[in-house]
Amino acid sequence: MPPMKNGRNKAGQFSAGNSGRPKGSRNKATIAIENLLQGQAEALTQTAITKALAGDSVALRLYIARIAPAPKDQPVSFSLPQMNNALDASEAAGSVLNAVSNGELTPIEATRVMGLVDSYRRTLELTEIEERLKALESAN
Repeated sequence: MPPMKNGRNKAGQFSAGNSGRPKGSRNKATIAIENLLQGQAEALTQTAITKALAGDSVALRLYIARIAPAPKDQPVSFSLPQMNNALDASEAAGSVLNAVSNGELTPIEATRVMGLVDSYRRTLELTEIEERLKALESAN
């Protein structure tokens, strides 16, 4: 269906990638809450701190989440051999396993790195197949 007025199709739905809101616009409920809280942030923060110090577990959890948020993904550093072809992936996988056994990577970090290694291996395999196909086509 061709797009109609305001980025909608004939069924009245917004087209893919178009939420219907102008770029940078803000949610009305969020704006209303911010307006209600304007000027009260310090008092609310002090109340939350007081309740947390008094043992209110909900207030404590809220405050801890603010001052010590869950850790974000961190870069990892370890030796990984150059991968020039799909066969090099096994050597890279061995390096990842060695890094785990030496305590350089956690098992979760290693799982993520192995996902990257596997993705890159598949890319290399597709590149090799494409190069072979081009060579066969040019030979004929």
